[in-house]
Amino acid sequence: MPYVNIRVAGTLSKDQKRNICKGVTDVISKESGKPPEAILIFIDEVEHENIAKGGTLLTPPR
Repeated sequence: MPYVNIRVAGTLSKDQKRNICKGVTDVISKESGKPPEAILIFIDEVEHENIAKGGTLLTPPR
């Protein structure tokens, strides 16, 4: 069973999550030959203050 873990800074809308899951599932299914129902996707929404780039914490977009 393929599984995919997607981490994003901030939050996504339900529609964005739905579209991302559909697109990722389609690609993984096509390229791996696995049925879509065998693909498991986890989306982790991480607050900007918990992510650093170049030693500096990210700030949320305005």
